[in-house]
Amino acid sequence: MKVAIYGQYYQNSTEPIIRDIFVFFNQNNVEMVIEADFLKMLYEKQLIKKEYKTFNSYKELDSSFDLLLSIGGDGTILRAATLVRKSGIPILGINAGRLGFLASVQKENIETFLQFVVDKKYTISKRTLLSLSISPKNKGIQDINFAMNEISVSRKDTTSMITIETYLNGEYLNSYWADGLIIATPTGSTGYSLSCGGPILTPDVKSLVITPIAPHNLNARPLVIPDKTEIRLKVTGREEQYLVSLDSRITSIKNESILTIKKTPFQINMVEIPEETFLKTLRNKLLWGEDKRN
Repeated sequence: MKVAIYGQYYQNSTEPIIRDIFVFFNQNNVEMVIEADFLKMLYEKQLIKKEYKTFNSYKELDSSFDLLLSIGGDGTILRAATLVRKSGIPILGINAGRLGFLASVQKENIETFLQFVVDKKYTISKRTLLSLSISPKNKGIQDINFAMNEISVSRKDTTSMITIETYLNGEYLNSYWADGLIIATPTGSTGYSLSCGGPILTPDVKSLVITPIAPHNLNARPLVIPDKTEIRLKVTGREEQYLVSLDSRITSIKNESILTIKKTPFQINMVEIPEETFLKTLRNKLLWGEDKRN
């Protein structure tokens, strides 16, 4: 078995996780190839001493890999998705952060769940991604023009709201007068969109969510649409630029640029361990249905 390892370092929580992972994989003769910057940090922290093979970019991750192990929080998984891209390599998240909705494996369960991985007793949850094209072209969005959670637009250097003309498959929907607008995948429905009042979608739903951010149109509500819909946005405001984000990547866009958002032709494969399903994560992480009377 061959596993790529990518991670972020958190002083208080990462060290025992890394030790457990490396001990387990070495005992089970799993070949580990580690992202170069992460390995350099592990050497600096003296967490490991043995030499390992490294990778630097998505171009080095091919079909010979069985899995990519992401060590960190949900943001780490989103960055890992930019490494995996269309290769189809499954991603398993080990939670060393806080909430860990996508990074569902907790530190106390690492050995048990990694045994499931070695024994290939897991399923794959396919996740929809969104692509973005901008007219005229923008240098900030070039190679990595896709997002796993959401694509959002928001005001930049002003407290004034922006106006977002929105079209679905070429038909005018609405002009949102708001701080911004979120286009979320089912995966992203439990993130930024949820905090702005959007609905939760299960990962296998073939839908997207359009969620306004602090809209001044009081009748503007989140909208669920088919994921095959092409969304076109035109943003205007008092300032010359506004912000566009693809997950954690942000760039500035000129007023009246045309943004076209649609589903990518490829998906990200997330590893789902039998005891850590989406519905169980809803109950445990978001306290779904929690009630003192129960």
